[in-house]
Amino acid sequence: MTPSNDRFRELRELLRSYTATGYAFDDTEDRRGVALSAYLRQAARAAEAVAEIDDLLETGLFSDEIADDVDLLPHINPPRGKTVESCLAVIGRHLRQFLAEPETPSQSPPQTAWEWRERFPELSHLLGSYFYQEYSLEYSSDREALDDYVSDTSEIDLRQVADEIREFLIFNESDQLLKKSAATLGLGVLPPEGVRLRQWLADIREIIVHQLQG
Repeated sequence: MTPSNDRFRELRELLRSYTATGYAFDDTEDRRGVALSAYLRQAARAAEAVAEIDDLLETGLFSDEIADDVDLLPHINPPRGKTVESCLAVIGRHLRQFLAEPETPSQSPPQTAWEWRERFPELSHLLGSYFYQEYSLEYSSDREALDDYVSDTSEIDLRQVADEIREFLIFNESDQLLKKSAATLGLGVLPPEGVRLRQWLADIREIIVHQLQG
């Protein structure tokens, strides 16, 4: 059960990015690793993560006071000779450096599965929750699934997913990359016969935009 104050919410999100490394810390004093670099390209909450790391280290990783909160964090494996605490301290220093010298947001495509989902959260929800591999057990057609999504989604989120689809198509210039990226976001079905994935996603966007204008 998630504690009501969710003491390490942002740290939990940061550590989820380490799925890209097989849940292993790959940061050094001099270099950010793959997962931390992905987090900093997409997240705008580095200050919250720093505060939570400081809170955890000051309280103590094995303190009974935060035991329930720590249990909710992904378990990341430190390199040999290092501890989880020392790795978190290294991450904290990289985050502070990032905050002291902000970088221009990356316009390049995401590099990890976590980063794709962070960059396109609403599109990930649409594809993963309505067009998953066994979606035909619940819906008789793509349009029925899409209509269900639209009826359950706020206008703000519909506008967001329309924007995300447009950006997603721009990022994925080749059809091969588009297919791989869509699967990363949770797409588990093929477009209708004779329709390319790019056109199918563009059609979904047009339907959503038309719904917003109606």
